[in-house]
Amino acid sequence: MLEADLLRYLEHLRVTRRLAPRTLRLYEDALTRLQQLATRYPLELRQVQHHHVRRWTAQLHGQGLAPRSLALMLSAWRGLYRWLGGERLVSHNPVEGVRTPKAAKPLPKALSVDQSVALADFQSPAGTDPRVEARDRCIVELLYGCGLRVAELVGLDCQASGQAQGWIDLASAEAHVLGKGSKRRSVPLGKAAAEAYRAWLQQRPLLARADEVALFVGMRGQRINANQVRLSLKARALGAGVPTHVHPHMLRHSFASHLLQSSGDLRAVQELLGHANISTTQVYTKLDFQHLAKVYDAAHPRAKRK
Repeated sequence: MLEADLLRYLEHLRVTRRLAPRTLRLYEDALTRLQQLATRYPLELRQVQHHHVRRWTAQLHGQGLAPRSLALMLSAWRGLYRWLGGERLVSHNPVEGVRTPKAAKPLPKALSVDQSVALADFQSPAGTDPRVEARDRCIVELLYGCGLRVAELVGLDCQASGQAQGWIDLASAEAHVLGKGSKRRSVPLGKAAAEAYRAWLQQRPLLARADEVALFVGMRGQRINANQVRLSLKARALGAGVPTHVHPHMLRHSFASHLLQSSGDLRAVQELLGHANISTTQVYTKLDFQHLAKVYDAAHPRAKRK
């Protein structure tokens, strides 16, 4: 049975704050845990101090409670004591200033080199629209061969202009894109990507509207969107027999992982990815490279592929 203060607070959340039933259950679970911890001392809830909350947080973390769950719990406790303070029942909030352990960032998922190359080399079945085939092959080459974000890819125009977010320069073999934070960067265009780009340029006039400036267009002749890219990539991955769900950012992860393993040049990979902080790039050094290919012919497996 919850203490009177907790029952009154939950009623306040239900009536005044109008929290959803599921949210109320989460609050109730968190407050029940608080009451159980205080009772073991024994300790009245109004007597709880900052050092008690810090000790309990450490104990719960040591027992395996995830950082996100701890954060939600502390948020509920903090709200309780803020309310008690407003009721003049406590003089201070013992939860203020208590921080939860940082949640570990999940490692990016990357394909192996063999899987990536199989995806890039995949030929759609006979009868597939050659325009779509040329477009989707070029998309895969730019995502994997240049490490583009999907937003950067769909933002590419056919030609450089004052309004263009990005474009491809075959003469210099570079892709120029507008990345996060409106920061421009240039990425080398490998041989395979350049060939796929030329093949798509031959097919594009047969699909694009006459006034469309976008490089990649859909069946209606207008700029393709990110969801269309995801669906296309998913279908090609299934056709290529890649045994995992493939999304555009996974090819960017694969680009970074394979290049970093081969070259070992973290700064160069940072520049190619357009990361503002090298700490963002360093996450790729933590990947389990045993699941990736161990031998490379070049810095990137598509750059000099014959």
